[in-house]
Parts: sequence; structure tokens; C-alpha cells
Amino acid sequence: MRRKLLLGNWKMNKTVTEAKEFASAAAPLLELAKAHHVDIGIAPSFVALEAARKILPPDFIVSAQNVNEHDHGAYTGEVSIPMLKDIGIDWAIIGHSERREYNAETSLACNAKIKALLSAGMTPVYCLGESLATFEKGETKSFVAHQLEEGLRDLTPDEAKKVVIAYEPIWAIGTGKSATKDIAEDVIGFIRRSLRERFGAVAEDIRILYGGSVKPNNVREYMECPNVDGALVGGASLTLDSYEELLRGMI
Repeated sequence: MRRKLLLGNWKMNKTVTEAKEFASAAAPLLELAKAHHVDIGIAPSFVALEAARKILPPDFIVSAQNVNEHDHGAYTGEVSIPMLKDIGIDWAIIGHSERREYNAETSLACNAKIKALLSAGMTPVYCLGESLATFEKGETKSFVAHQLEEGLRDLTPDEAKKVVIAYEPIWAIGTGKSATKDIAEDVIGFIRRSLRERFGAVAEDIRILYGGSVKPNNVREYMECPNVDGALVGGASLTLDSYEELLRGMI
């Protein structure tokens, strides 16, 4: 049985001081999550990762929002896997639509990062999803299938089952618009079938999250979908009250 996962992506929000305050207050939520077989975590900015990791219990996931696939070198402004591991971070979000849009990140670039993370024993959260234009043309599944194929290229089944997939339709991220639970289940069900065709039975073990204007008042609807294993949440994860409401909506 796949465990549900709530992961808050803070994007470029919260100072280190604010992250510490949130982490101190959120730590007790881990016991509630564990009691209901839910994993919980946050993805702060790079500068707040170490502070959050030191405060939160080990089972409370603290994830980076990105990483470079090289261990070291002349890559100004980048952060490496050894740097993350040195401060106790073993998760990283890869290929978020904002990085694809603003940093021209491709699925093949994500593939290199995913392979590097897996080699280092870390967990990648691979994001994929379509634009409004693609959605309206009815090309969502072919678009997502291409992202899936390139992002997971050359992975073995054992490697693939260690990746978390996050389906985030771009037209629903930070817009206030949410895909209906039927749309989410349809696309995520398609993703799981695609994974099954490619990797076999391990597809049943791969967690697939939904993201895109997930809020406390709609998270339960998504959790009722058989193929939706949790949520990657942006703005609604920034306050403790909202984060706790999201968790309670998942249990």
C-alpha cells in the first residue's frame, strides 16, 4: 500500500528566521501524520534547508527545490548533491514548471539530475504537467508521456520505484484554478499505466502526487482518487494553520 505524502513547496518564500519558526511549530504534526500513515515534508529555499533540518524530526521530510547533477565545478550559483547531503538533505524537487519556464530546464536535463540523485541514495520528486494551450488541444497525455519518457530515460525498475512523480498542470499552479478530481485521476491513472508498461509491477509502488492550487478545502477530493498518492502544495503550505488543515484533509 502506497503511503500518502504531503510536500509543501515554499518556492522563494520565507527567510531563515521564518523557516525556523514554522519548523518549530510544525514538528508536532509528525505524530499525527504517522498515526494515519501519511508522510509529510517541506521544501524551503536553499538558505533555510539546514536550519529546518536541524529543528525537524528525522522522519519529517526536508527537500531541496532543485539541485545540480555535478558534484562540484565551475557552476556559479548552483548547489551540488554533496552539499545537500552534508547538511542532512536527501530529497530534491526536479523539473518544476517554474524552473522549466524561467530556467529553460528540459526533461533530459531533469533525467541527469534524477540519475545523480538516485546514485547518491536520494529521493527525486519529478514534476511534469501541461500548459493551458496543450490541455485545451486535448494533448495532455501525449505531452506528459513525452516528459515521463525523457525524464526517466534509462532507469531500471528498481531505480524508478524510488522516484516520486508530481503531476502539476501548469494552468492550475498559482492561478486559483484546480483540475477537477476526475481530470487529476484520469491523467495520473494514465501516468501509472505508462509506468507499468515501461517498468512493470513496480509502477504500483511509485507514488504520484497531484499539485496545482491544492488547498485545505479541496485536498480531500483528490485523496479520494485511487491513483493520487498525495499533494505537492505551494502557497497553501506557507502557514502552519493551512498546512495542518491540508494534513487533516488527507487523513
